[in-house]
Amino acid sequence: MNALDRLRDPSDRTLAVLMLAPAFLLLALIVVYPIGRLLWNSFFDLRLSGGGEARFVGFENYLLVLTDKDFWNATRNTVLITLITVPGALVVGLGLAMLANLPFRRQWPVRLALLLPWALPLAFAGLIFAWFFHSEYGVVNDLARRLGASEARMWLLQPTFAFAAICLTIIWKTSSFMALILLAGLQMIPQSLYEAAEVDGASRWQQFWQITIPMLMPSIIVALIFRTITALQTFDIPYTMTKGGPGNATETLAMLIHKTTIDYLDVGYGSTLAVFMFLLSLVVTGFYLRRIGRSA
Repeated sequence: MNALDRLRDPSDRTLAVLMLAPAFLLLALIVVYPIGRLLWNSFFDLRLSGGGEARFVGFENYLLVLTDKDFWNATRNTVLITLITVPGALVVGLGLAMLANLPFRRQWPVRLALLLPWALPLAFAGLIFAWFFHSEYGVVNDLARRLGASEARMWLLQPTFAFAAICLTIIWKTSSFMALILLAGLQMIPQSLYEAAEVDGASRWQQFWQITIPMLMPSIIVALIFRTITALQTFDIPYTMTKGGPGNATETLAMLIHKTTIDYLDVGYGSTLAVFMFLLSLVVTGFYLRRIGRSA
């Protein structure tokens, strides 16, 4: 059978290849090519501000990254934000999901309240909370004065408080996303399991730890994967709230990449920083996938 006959009467394997070819081409266009271009640029001294041609430098950019204090500071801030906001969003999201799963007569107001923070753009959330923590006319200082505080605190101008405000904002913004995924998982748990446990005398707390959490674990892992990857790429909320300040106390890795490539127009070094962020995301994703494999 020649190639034309195979196309007229394709086998299952040929048909599968033909059906998947457009998806593979699209994936190569929007994923493989950008990553390949990023790796290629990372081996060059490519500065748009100098007007000169790109100069091949090999691994010189990678060696510079390893000795760059700004890189290690931004990486530390990014990892710290991830370690704080991902578990925080999981705990808050689980509580919201269980609240939305209660047998209310009218559940749509509760579920609508879950959608609103998730649908709000990240930059808007950052601007809203920046106003909340404003030193002169912010809501937080206004409440503190009403409760008897003697002076206004400059929340976003002190490193510790600015970092805490950013983490609080991220948890508020992302917990609704976690809640939506966990709510779908909660609705898949058979009610008969709870009824049988209640007949056996299990308390609500025992039902939560022995039925809800184990049955919800696949949804928790999926939610953690998506939330952790986006946490490692945090940019909008810290940028709109503090611009990375005071100093570079709240600068994340994505903000450093933006500053290097957009402000300083150093595409080569910025590409190298982006490669390190990609590798960090890849390692974390691989860890989660191994966890899923062990659970399966």
